[in-house]
Amino acid sequence: MVMTMIEAVLFAAAKPIKLAELEKHLGLSREVVREALDALASRLNTSGSGIHLIEHDGAVQLVTNADLGEAVAKFLRVEASGPLTRPSLETLTIIAYRGPITKPEIEMIRGVNCSLIIRNLLIRGYILEEMDKVKLQPVYTLAHEFLQALGIHKLRELPEYEAFQGNEKITELLSRQKEEPPAV
Repeated sequence: MVMTMIEAVLFAAAKPIKLAELEKHLGLSREVVREALDALASRLNTSGSGIHLIEHDGAVQLVTNADLGEAVAKFLRVEASGPLTRPSLETLTIIAYRGPITKPEIEMIRGVNCSLIIRNLLIRGYILEEMDKVKLQPVYTLAHEFLQALGIHKLRELPEYEAFQGNEKITELLSRQKEEPPAV
């Protein structure tokens, strides 16, 4: 049970997670986490698995089997060069008009999980991710390359930028999200 819980968390995170964070947030001892990670690595780190568990610098992450890198790269090139989906456009619009913005804030506005969409926008180079020292989590902004692709010089040139950037209903929604504890 612990191994599958850690596997699910690592899959959902899609980024390296410090062992101490797993211990703290899952309420597990270092020994239990270590045992579960060793079992997970034994199960995944084989030539017959498309997913491997890597550990580096006190953090763990689920990654693609390196032997399959060419196939994955080919798929990602096709995925990154295709047209944007409606959910991607919505997320990109939120980042454009409300950025810098956190993933939970984007999800509060959209009402759905945006992990894969954000990952795809990062891969395409349309958005940037930076750690916010105040919010203590990544925030997302538009990349310069995307502004260039739109043919604009600054965000204020977006249609009705001021109206959406300062929209009171969205500001109220986001401030409520900060006040309410996360649902468990």
